[in-house]
Amino acid sequence: MWPWREHLIVAVIALALDALFGDPDWIWRRLAHPVVLIGGLIAGLDRWFNRENWSRRVRKAMGILVVLLLIAIAGLAGHLIEISLRQTQGSYQGSRFVPIVALGLIASVFLAQQSLYRHVARVRSAFATGGLAAAREAVSMIVGRDPESLDESGVARAAIESCAENFSDGVVAPAVWLALLGLPGLIVYKAINTADSMIGHRTPRHRDFGWAAARLDDLLNLVPARLAGLLIALAAPVARGSIVASLRTVRRDARKHRSPNAGWPESAMAGALGIALAGPRRYGEAIVDDPFLNADARKDATSDDIGRALKILIAACTLEFAVYAALLLL
Repeated sequence: MWPWREHLIVAVIALALDALFGDPDWIWRRLAHPVVLIGGLIAGLDRWFNRENWSRRVRKAMGILVVLLLIAIAGLAGHLIEISLRQTQGSYQGSRFVPIVALGLIASVFLAQQSLYRHVARVRSAFATGGLAAAREAVSMIVGRDPESLDESGVARAAIESCAENFSDGVVAPAVWLALLGLPGLIVYKAINTADSMIGHRTPRHRDFGWAAARLDDLLNLVPARLAGLLIALAAPVARGSIVASLRTVRRDARKHRSPNAGWPESAMAGALGIALAGPRRYGEAIVDDPFLNADARKDATSDDIGRALKILIAACTLEFAVYAALLLL
């Protein structure tokens, strides 16, 4: 295991590289992205260990076994990469920083600052270039709800909610586990988070089999989600918002969300922008009748509000980078 200070250095490098370069398409058109490989593994485990003719108790036990397998495989992969890089330190004329930079480059692949910005910004651009139809198509790439049921305000709110929630899941949480446990912690987190998105649903097929993945993902995001909410609140002034109003909304509404974690960044974003988020939504044939976050605020979100949310995203990512850099100086 790498010392904690080196974990922090790697986290700072990874955040900087991801912010600057993101995930270049020309690379991942030729190579399989690690998260895609993780997804393929999870899909295979789902086919092999989730049989419809098994009882609910057996399927739940198999789901627990699959989570343990994912932790073992992901943790071992991260550990082997770290060990191999540590063993190459002597090959670079005594420089210990070449392997650390290489590790930061690898870790940056699992962060999503720039890709999140691009996907949300694409929804805003779609409104200007193709109107509501184009915006619905763009937002369907980042949310699971039925895009055809969304009006302009619904599309804008969906994009903003995705921006807030994925800032927590795709940026803050991976960096936290990287800083705490190094590359093994980062890859384990991404494996569990990917499993939750694939099998952690309350459908007949995955209600029992995906139980362990969903509960562990909730646990791993417990602290990062609250940190994400704080960072969003502190970034509120860049979008003409109020830190106090954002924190007040978090305190009042975060626990109203059906997710134990998503409500923290989403309510912080709602308070920072002065709009209502969440509320009733349609996923396929199902309607989720959730309460609004910041319900007293306006509900007619616009593409301009998406632009303001993107400003908060940039500022919150910058603050997160500053926090890790400051920890290195202590």
